[in-house]
Amino acid sequence: MEAELRSQPETWATAAGLREEQSLLPGAGERIAVVGCGTSWFMAQSYAALREGAGHGVTDAFAASEAFVDRDYSAIVAITRSGTTTEVLELLDALRRSGNRARTVGIVGDPDTPLVDLVDTAIRLPFADEQSVVQTRFATTALALVRASLGHDLSPVIDQAAAALEEELDDELVTAGQYSFLGTGWTVGLAHEAALKMREASQSWTESYPAKEYRHGPIAIAAPGRVTWMLGEAPTGLAGDLAVTGARFEDRPIDGMADLVRAQRVALARARRAGLDPDSPRNLTRSVILPS
Repeated sequence: MEAELRSQPETWATAAGLREEQSLLPGAGERIAVVGCGTSWFMAQSYAALREGAGHGVTDAFAASEAFVDRDYSAIVAITRSGTTTEVLELLDALRRSGNRARTVGIVGDPDTPLVDLVDTAIRLPFADEQSVVQTRFATTALALVRASLGHDLSPVIDQAAAALEEELDDELVTAGQYSFLGTGWTVGLAHEAALKMREASQSWTESYPAKEYRHGPIAIAAPGRVTWMLGEAPTGLAGDLAVTGARFEDRPIDGMADLVRAQRVALARARRAGLDPDSPRNLTRSVILPS
């Protein structure tokens, strides 16, 4: 996990340069759905918010197991590191059998998998594939690819991530009793992903919400020794509301992807302190393959 998360600035730069692969993604004006499971679903949420927010067309994100794709989409994008996730493969197979005319695009880490034969277009990112069960670089590299396709300059983001990898972690962050990750717009997906990383790697108590929703109940758990972590720009007044709770408000003015790297590092540090193996987390496998 450590080697893979530390490689992210390099893999993001590679993805940003893949102009031909970026051109295979749905173009502006197309109505699309983006699907995935777990981490890939959260990246789908971020992609959807970025694409639609930039005016490129209606973009919906679904967990593959709960996807409603019979809605006149012109394209459906599936994100999957392994290319073997049951729910994603079942969805793509059902689309083919139904005669749905939507073009299917797969973004995959392992190109030698069943997914490649089930999509019209496969975008292969083997340089971002991973050995650890806990995903880090594949997910963010897929997001880097789609961000670059939308015209984002990732150079500042890559520099921020490189700096985040070298900074000393604050011990108060690593030893906190509870974490709430917050996001707005496209960083809501990143907040969900940060919370998932902390649960997977270190079995920590974490939650995640859209930032403005946090004050509608969840802020009740904020207290000394706990952390509320904002990815992206915080809503006006949130810092003041948290100040009276005694919780630590982590609000770094950097790109959400770079801040996610910081959260990944905290998850890894907590796992090591607890004597856990983050590459083989409890009850998890690299890919969820359900019995037929």
